[in-house]
Amino acid sequence: MKRELFAVIIVAVASLGAKGQDAAEILRRMEYNMRGDASYAEMTMETVRPRYTREISLRSWSLGDDYALIYVTAPARDQGTAFLKRGNEIWNYVPNIDRTVRMPPSMMSQSWMGSDFSNDDLVRGVSVVDDYDHEFKGRETIEGMECYRIEMVPHPETPVVYEKVIYWVSVEYYLPVKVENYDEYGDLVSTIHFREIKSIGGRPMPSVMEMIPEDRRGHRTILTYHDADFNIDLSESFFSIQNLTDIR
Repeated sequence: MKRELFAVIIVAVASLGAKGQDAAEILRRMEYNMRGDASYAEMTMETVRPRYTREISLRSWSLGDDYALIYVTAPARDQGTAFLKRGNEIWNYVPNIDRTVRMPPSMMSQSWMGSDFSNDDLVRGVSVVDDYDHEFKGRETIEGMECYRIEMVPHPETPVVYEKVIYWVSVEYYLPVKVENYDEYGDLVSTIHFREIKSIGGRPMPSVMEMIPEDRRGHRTILTYHDADFNIDLSESFFSIQNLTDIR
């Protein structure tokens, strides 16, 4: 009887440990696999509309969760536009008017460069690990891959648009496979698909990230990674407002 009771306790503890590998730790590993401690990436973003398609080229740098810089290299009319994240501050440089603007939290929900991504989706004003409560919901097979399913609810003070976010993270790679964003009414707002895992910068990564809004037929935005460096040496001083206007 004692052995049976001991076995039940061991199974229960093991079950808690699996839930809690835990959800936050799964997301932390996912974030590290996508960005590393520091990273540099070259990408193109294609915004698809029923009557036109627009493409821009980007370079980005990141350091941990608190520092990021995105620079637009093409087309010519947008070249030099840049976005900087330093802690909780987000800055935008607009070369046409030679002006640097600090973006208030209310602007984080707005479209990034006319795409289906929001400013927060790209610049990441909040942390998926630190600014949400997480709940492990088991495993599901998504697009042929076994995934952890994790539901996230933002902390009351977290400045985000979505009231609930669901992540599917691959068991094999600890990489995102799918994300669903929900509003305060529980309605699906948008879905992000991560596809075509390739070796980029010496590590497996989804090379394509596609955002599909739920309520706009024929609208989608595709972010494609072409190159990355996860061994780049960056310091906090690189992510300065001065560098926001001078980076090339």
